[in-house]
This record gives sequence, structure tokens and C-alpha cells, in this order.
Amino acid sequence: MRSLPLALVALMTLAGPAFGAEHVVKMLNKGADGMFVFEPALVKIAPGDKVTFQSIDAGHNVESIPGMLPDGAPAFTGKPNETLTVTFDKPGVYGYRCKPHYGMGMVGVVVVGTPTNLDAAKAVPQTGKAKAAFEKLLAGAK
Repeated sequence: MRSLPLALVALMTLAGPAFGAEHVVKMLNKGADGMFVFEPALVKIAPGDKVTFQSIDAGHNVESIPGMLPDGAPAFTGKPNETLTVTFDKPGVYGYRCKPHYGMGMVGVVVVGTPTNLDAAKAVPQTGKAKAAFEKLLAGAK
């Protein structure tokens, strides 16, 4: 049996796994930052990584917010009480919310690689407690 050339073995080792990393965001009635939260609410990942929005407490969903996605990125919507896994391939800022609790500030941000659309995401009008929550989250998105 022939062994692989040393350079090929080194390249395969440096390349890492063929799949992106996996991250978990919990949908909670109460978390470290208060009531009706995604935890963590700000996630920074690499292109190709997956985020699982885990349904922990009943009554929550996750959905992307129009205008808060990189150009060409697909929107995503989960059903209430459903765990949803999303693969994020395009670099940029992705804003999302729990539709029933949006006005109570249940929002979050995924930053994939470079936040190329940060200014566009900041320009999307928000209401209620979601406005203050997004101001804080997007300030940390750089």
C-alpha cells in the first residue's frame, strides 16, 4: 500500500473539516438578559456555518427580517415551537426576530464573516423594544 505524499497529508490536516461549525441559539422566556430573548442574541460565525435556533420554551419562532439580510441571501422562517437549523453561506449581517415577541425586543443578529451590509441593516426601521435591542446588537456586529 502506498502512503500519501507528506504535502498532501499536511494540506488535508490544515484544511479542517469539510463541513462548517454548528452553533446553538436558544429561544427562551427568560434568559441572562431578561424576558423573551434569544441566547446568545449576537452570534459571529464563518460562511458555511450552521445555526440551530433551539425551541426551549413554548410560543416562540424565528424568522429573518426583510432588509436585514445580505443581497441574495435566502429568507428563513420557523414555525412556533419548532427548532430550525439554518446554514449561512453569504457573508454579512442577518437580523431575525420571534414574530410574537418582536415588540418585546426578542430579536437577534448573526454576523457571517465580514458585516458587509451593516449600514443597510441599521437603516431598517424597528419599533418598540426591538429598536433598542437592535441598536445594541448591531453596535457589536463590527
